[in-house]
Parts: sequence; structure tokens; C-alpha cells
Amino acid sequence: MLRFITPLLAGLLFGVGLEMSGMTDTRVVLGFLDLAGAWNPTLMFVMVGGLLVTVPGFNYLLKKRKPVLCDDYCLPSKQDVDAKLLLGSALFGIGWGLYGYCPGPAIASLSTLSTEPVLFVAAMIAGMLIHRFTAS
Repeated sequence: MLRFITPLLAGLLFGVGLEMSGMTDTRVVLGFLDLAGAWNPTLMFVMVGGLLVTVPGFNYLLKKRKPVLCDDYCLPSKQDVDAKLLLGSALFGIGWGLYGYCPGPAIASLSTLSTEPVLFVAAMIAGMLIHRFTAS
């Protein structure tokens, strides 16, 4: 049961953190990307704060023989950069820059029941399904 509750609590904590930091507001994200205009450094501080917690946390946890709630670590094994990775990264960045949402904040924004995050998440799910059925 703990294996199911822990991810739920982690996701809720993540969503609350996104909301409290203002990262569900697309104007904050787009303001960060607007280097030539009214630049908003808020996102930079959120990223640095996240790194200050994540880097030491991962260093500590990865030194352990196995995770607390799983039998083994599920880490990516692929190390090379290929065309699919570059294209996917570019599409992600373009979408983020045009709309101001990435997956985490968009999902957290669903709680507002506004049209924009609902449409974004629907398009994101459609893109994942298209990839699943067309990728080799």
C-alpha cells in the first residue's frame, strides 16, 4: 500500500509547490523566457531551489544499494544523443516557449478547471498516444 500512497503524496507535494511558487502561471514562465522584454527571474530561483534539494538528495540516495520502496533503481541506460532526442527536446522547448506550460505545471493547473490547461493536457496526451503508436 505504501508503494501507491508515496507517489501520490509526492505528486501532491510537487503540485502544491508548483502552485505556491507561481509556476502554474504561464505569465511567470513566459516572463522568464522574455530576455529582451520584461524579464522575470522568478523561475530561475525556483530552479535553483529545486537543484539545491535534488542534487544532494540524489547523491545520497544513489549511494544506497537499493531504493526504500522498490527492489531496484529504474534509471535510464541510454547515454547517446540521437535525432529523436534532439527533435523531442526542440518540440518541448518550442511548446514551452509558445504556451508557457510544461507537463508538471499543466497537470497541476487542471485543478483550476480553466480551459487552457485542459486543452494543453489533452494535446499532450494525444501527442503521447501518437508517439506510442507510431514510434518504432
